[in-house]
Amino acid sequence: MGVAYLGPEGTFTHQAALTWAGDRHPLVALPSVAAVYAGVASGEHDAGVVAIENTVEGYVVPSLDAIVAAQGVVAVDETVLEITFDAFVRPGHGELREVTAHPHGLAQCQRFAGEQGLAAVPASSNAAACRDVGEHQVALGPSLCGDLYGLETLARAVQDFRGARTRFLTLARRDDARAMLAAHDAPHGWRTMLAITPLATGPGVLSRITAAFGVADVNMSSLITRPLKAQDGKYAFVVTVDAAPWEPAARRVLQDLLAAGDSLKTLGVFPARGELDDQLDLDHVPPGGVQDDAPADAADAALLWWAGGPA
Repeated sequence: MGVAYLGPEGTFTHQAALTWAGDRHPLVALPSVAAVYAGVASGEHDAGVVAIENTVEGYVVPSLDAIVAAQGVVAVDETVLEITFDAFVRPGHGELREVTAHPHGLAQCQRFAGEQGLAAVPASSNAAACRDVGEHQVALGPSLCGDLYGLETLARAVQDFRGARTRFLTLARRDDARAMLAAHDAPHGWRTMLAITPLATGPGVLSRITAAFGVADVNMSSLITRPLKAQDGKYAFVVTVDAAPWEPAARRVLQDLLAAGDSLKTLGVFPARGELDDQLDLDHVPPGGVQDDAPADAADAALLWWAGGPA
């Protein structure tokens, strides 16, 4: 049955699946994220591995929407990989005019592409880009793609940001999740991923939800909104909290949200890996941001630039 992942061989998801499964399970490459979910839901595969978030490009929206919509599939573990891109070419290549990779890969290597004067050509995955690279193209992908597809390495570690990471979720059938979680050690605690859908909307809804976690001293490490399909102005809030749903504080929050009329869906429970940065480097805040020690006139300019009204 094996562990399904987004193929072909050589993707970062393939590397994450190897990291998670080791030699315990055979790996099965599938053509799409939807096929991974379907294979796990049907029981055709024991588990699946999908990318969920990159520290440069943010959430992988198709994976996020898929787990929100999944009927009988939940996340039971996560794997975090440091992401580095090497640049590959075919032996005996011609004049290099294009660079090809998954759109997230292209976005993470813009400086290299610009310096080389290469036009971007999106591919379905980084591995597919390496597998199918043309004689006039440079392909970007994990280092294992060089040997896998018989390519020459033009340059190593060409990504714009050092230390970029991607989180991958391990998926299982909901019916199997309890037994799989029981087999985990969680020395750094647990994380829970939830979809919260307010059935009654209006002013203060998001504030009420976030305050419920804060009052209970349950840390919310991530929050993202996803629109409800074909519903104008209606959203599900996908939150990740640093607690397990069976822990008393988190359980009280969930009970309060249900009592307030919100719809809840547990998307995943998995051990925290202790890999997060301890402190934010101010070099990574958005350009033009204002800190506490900024002069008053700079803070006024940042907060009140719109005070004169539209031009």
